[in-house]
Amino acid sequence: MSNTLYLLAVVLVVLWAIGYIGYNASGIIHVLLVIAVIAFLLRVIKGSNKV
Repeated sequence: MSNTLYLLAVVLVVLWAIGYIGYNASGIIHVLLVIAVIAFLLRVIKGSNKV
């Protein structure tokens, strides 16, 4: 049970940090999200060609 509580505490701290940084630098977060989506789509497209 303590392992679950520790994991929950870590997740909450990480989410808080992401929210705090996102509030202060929302433009950067949006750019990073767009780059991540593009990278994911390129990986899916390239992966489907190998079949």
